[in-house]
Amino acid sequence: MFARDFCCSCSFPWTWEENKRFELYLAKFPDDTPDRWHTMASFMQGRTPLELKLWYEKLLLDVAEIESGRVEPPWPQRESNEEDDVLVEEASPTSSTGAKSEPERKKGVPWTEEEHRLFLIGLEKYGKGDWRSISRNAVISRTPTQVASHAQKYFIRQGASKKERKRASIHDITTANLEEPARITTDQSMILGG
Repeated sequence: MFARDFCCSCSFPWTWEENKRFELYLAKFPDDTPDRWHTMASFMQGRTPLELKLWYEKLLLDVAEIESGRVEPPWPQRESNEEDDVLVEEASPTSSTGAKSEPERKKGVPWTEEEHRLFLIGLEKYGKGDWRSISRNAVISRTPTQVASHAQKYFIRQGASKKERKRASIHDITTANLEEPARITTDQSMILGG
């Protein structure tokens, strides 16, 4: 049984939307966050800190099973923008009266220069169109859909003449501009096969 189905100490099953919110909060509140599970519980109405911690441990086991190839991913791979359309609550806990704030649409987070450099390395290694491999092995902080969208903007920018460019952009960085891969961390170097 996958963690997504039910957690023995959870009061009710987790929904897909709730699980996506949980993943977003895991990214927002990393391991070193003081009182991580209490903080996250203040954003996840109806879930206790213990439920969140146990859910996280179950997810780690599920990921290990998936990555080992022993089981298939629990949800079908998403190729559309469905992931990007998840509604998330504002980053503030529920009020003392228990009233939830209006959910807002998740806004895109701009790519960093480092992510773009990793994208270019992945593009060089896996080729145009293999967004899933670039996402999984080079720019692990981005989904295949986000990588494809970034690539589309990058190739449009590369095809534009200098006159058409209104201002400098991260998409102006090309493989010719890349510094030595010394900036790549050891983990990323191992992933990229270097």
